[in-house]
Amino acid sequence: MTRRLLLSYLSLAALVLLGLEIPLGFVYSRGERERVVNSAKDEAESVSAYTALSLATGRAELDLPGRVAHCAERIGGKVVVVDATGAPLATSHPLSAEASRALAGRPGIVAALRGTSTVDVRTSTIGGVEYLSVAAPVLRGGEARGAVWLTVPTRTVHERVHRVWLLLGAGGLGVLMAIALVGFGIARWTGRPIRELERATHELAEGGRADPVTVTVTKGPPEVRSLAAAFNRTSARLAQLLDSQHAFAGEASHQLKTPLAALRLRLENLEPNVSDPGRASLTAAVTETDRLSRMVEGLLAMARLEENAATPGPVDVGEVCAERHRTWSPLFRQQGVSLVLFAGSVGPVLALPGAVEQILDNLLSNALRASPSDSTVTIELRLHVPARRALRDARPCWVDLHVTDEGPGMTADQRARAFDRFWRAPGAPKGGTGLGLALVQRLAHGSGGEASLHAAATGGLDAVIRLPSAEPPTGGQTVGKPGVRRREAPALPA
Repeated sequence: MTRRLLLSYLSLAALVLLGLEIPLGFVYSRGERERVVNSAKDEAESVSAYTALSLATGRAELDLPGRVAHCAERIGGKVVVVDATGAPLATSHPLSAEASRALAGRPGIVAALRGTSTVDVRTSTIGGVEYLSVAAPVLRGGEARGAVWLTVPTRTVHERVHRVWLLLGAGGLGVLMAIALVGFGIARWTGRPIRELERATHELAEGGRADPVTVTVTKGPPEVRSLAAAFNRTSARLAQLLDSQHAFAGEASHQLKTPLAALRLRLENLEPNVSDPGRASLTAAVTETDRLSRMVEGLLAMARLEENAATPGPVDVGEVCAERHRTWSPLFRQQGVSLVLFAGSVGPVLALPGAVEQILDNLLSNALRASPSDSTVTIELRLHVPARRALRDARPCWVDLHVTDEGPGMTADQRARAFDRFWRAPGAPKGGTGLGLALVQRLAHGSGGEASLHAAATGGLDAVIRLPSAEPPTGGQTVGKPGVRRREAPALPA
């Protein structure tokens, strides 16, 4: 913002300076040109009058050479006086025979011999005089008896005009530098509270709370101070609401755990006293109690996830998958389901602490409940590298974690709603809470990735968790494309 404000100040100042200095330079150039031209015309008329007087008294040959030489010395130029035929009467400098004959054909002298004064001025681009000549008639009795032609050196005038333009340019640069210094201070003063607001906004977006922005009487414009005060009120209100929400979820979940445990214990104690017809209802009550307990645990996990805004860090996803495979394999074997791991060299990923473990636990739990006996659940890691158009392409690499089952699967509409809280698919196995996939999605988003569900080629469900890779792939690394089954390492049998 500081650069934009400074650029706007300098642009406006430059436009104002150009609008003032360019006309001023041309006005000065025109005035200097008129002054030189008027001075040359006065000299030519003076010599013309003196020549007319000398011709009238018959002393032209005696008096004119000295007068012409004196005039040429005074103006630093050249003066030539010719008679009515164009022949030179007096010159301030030697002329060759050819130059003398050419005098009668010069346009200025021809016009002067006809009784008309002429001025020939040639100017440069910036208005400086490059060439100046003046011709004046010598009149006697209303008739032209001769002509005076003088040329004035214009180097001094040209240099003076150039000097003025340089002074105007240097002055403009000095003004721009002064405006840059003052504008930089004003821009910093104006942008300081906005930068603090930006910093606080980023903190609020990342962690759900931010330190109050300092608001003083002299810091920033009044509008920005008012905005900072409104932001502080909004941030404090949002932090209060988040604290209340976290406290309510945590306290409610903790308060529910104890009576649920007591309820389950009482139901188990009733089992010896329940007749056979009522055992089915007792089993259903115990099952619902377990489901409610798992729901409370899920709420606690989501509350902790929302409260602890951790920063994603490198996680060895291959090692985590192998560890969870070893942990879940005995339970899968008890249910008659095979759990297979396909893990290759995909490198570490960026994820929240403990996020990959929780994601795998929820996905494997769902896959186990949906998988029939003698089916297979696979865990597979694939490295996804986008096509790079340039050598320094900064687009990130991704690691896709697939958990695929051979269960009944879901329709497209069901897959679209599967990540909603407390939503369960029609006909889903008993015991689910509807919070597992919602927690998986929150963990994936918190890690900078995404979660999605796809129809598996085996007829079941393919849960895909895409996480950002923590390091670029090596040159000799084999890359798998999403959606293509590829064994990257020997499978670990269930």
